[in-house]
Amino acid sequence: MKKKRKIEIFSAGCAVCEKTIELVKKLACKSCDIAVLDMRQKRVATKAKKYGVQSLPAIAINGKLAGCCAGRGVDENVLRTAGIGVRMT
Repeated sequence: MKKKRKIEIFSAGCAVCEKTIELVKKLACKSCDIAVLDMRQKRVATKAKKYGVQSLPAIAINGKLAGCCAGRGVDENVLRTAGIGVRMT
């Protein structure tokens, strides 16, 4: 049996997630085993947390978060710089 690349797509079912799923499926080859995981399920959310998923959609390849999906998420400093928490006069 030939080795397969395990691709996990973490999705919340939104339009952006669906577009990402389509892209991954379009790029995939016979060596790719794709699983679409619904973040609304507790076990999937737990798995995503272990991978370090901070925003959706996210893709893990062979158990590791893809570089394009790592390091994203809400940044408190960016929000504060944009004015959140500062009273408008």
